[in-house]
Amino acid sequence: MDIRRVGVVGAGQMGNGIAHVFALAGYEVILHDIAEASLKAALATIDKNMERQVSRGKISAEVKAEALARISTSLDIALLGPTDLIIEAATEKEDIKNKIFASLAPHLAPHTILTSNTSSISITRLASRTDRPEKFMGFHFMNPVPVMQLVELIRGIATDGPTYDALKAVVDRLGKTASSSEDFPAFIVNRILIPMINEAVYTLYEGVGSVSSIDTALKLGANHPMGPLELADFIGLDTCLAIMNVLYDGLADTKYRPCPLLTKYVEAGWLGRKSQRGFYDYRGEVPVPTR
Repeated sequence: MDIRRVGVVGAGQMGNGIAHVFALAGYEVILHDIAEASLKAALATIDKNMERQVSRGKISAEVKAEALARISTSLDIALLGPTDLIIEAATEKEDIKNKIFASLAPHLAPHTILTSNTSSISITRLASRTDRPEKFMGFHFMNPVPVMQLVELIRGIATDGPTYDALKAVVDRLGKTASSSEDFPAFIVNRILIPMINEAVYTLYEGVGSVSSIDTALKLGANHPMGPLELADFIGLDTCLAIMNVLYDGLADTKYRPCPLLTKYVEAGWLGRKSQRGFYDYRGEVPVPTR
């Protein structure tokens, strides 16, 4: 099918990044959120990030202006119904995602493809609660969306071939690379990445190393661009914990038990960069380890 108009549900960090890359690729985008302030902040972020691309010579000012003109916003989720593709990019909570798809159901066009940007939740289970499980897929972008090249495509048990082919073509048009994953907890990237972060937290919890020594060891010893605890702060400790819980519950293997220290930080509201404190304190001029 020919996908031209795209609806994005959720104007947060992932949603505004997804709207950004789709608009640059020539798609008409409707960005939805429940808060007007979030939509205004998203447009400001998209403008700033595109301007950075202009300053680096990656796009022209004219291309930027045309892309921004292709993005509209709405507080009414019903307006997304007639689009060709809808990408849910709300918080990583299954009950919220189910409510979003339920609210969309009366307004959807027969051909509309539904997708979720979930990083770990069962696509088959999300799809089963809609009226079109054959037209439902996992469409997992990496953060930050305008920079990261990978998109995970996750088929649910009922997803049909034309739906997969249509989304693969979208990824190609975005200039990104698709990686196909079966629908098992956390898919590919987070199945490998988040347990590594959890093990780094255990290494801190057990006193094997400090925050700075653990991050330095992985950056210089494994050539990682960012240490695992620094990366956890960037992702959000609540998101890391949610994915570990999905792995632990879904695979019933004790090797996926979330570290108690990770749970403690989340309970304290120390979620990383977005809350200004996590494994580092970001309230000063330079980040300072909290342990």
